[in-house]
Amino acid sequence: MASVDVVDETFLAVPPSVVAAAFASPSSWREFWPDLELDVYADRGEEGLRWTVGGALVGTMEVWLEPVLDGTVLHYFLRADSPSGPLTPRNARREVQRRQLDAKSVSLGLKLTLEDGRPAGCPPHG
Repeated sequence: MASVDVVDETFLAVPPSVVAAAFASPSSWREFWPDLELDVYADRGEEGLRWTVGGALVGTMEVWLEPVLDGTVLHYFLRADSPSGPLTPRNARREVQRRQLDAKSVSLGLKLTLEDGRPAGCPPHG
């Protein structure tokens, strides 16, 4: 089992195609996860991406975009270990917490940007 196992989900009131476009460019990956080297092994279009992960961690990562109601649930998965070997339980907890905060920062940043001030109860743009 991976030392770092992070699962997150956030609802964005925009269609999956809009969220997918935010992840389409490798430059966005470097912005979202600057210490990780990502290599796509499954481009699922409007359903998201799967990557192998190198750099600060070694493992796999996925963004799955699920159409729900009038928007998208952005599911995020990271399963990885330190490239130098297993982490101590304390260091693993710290790394998991750090990556959980990073995941929520990415998803809430996208929510703020992509929903573009959409008032609650109004249909999504795009």
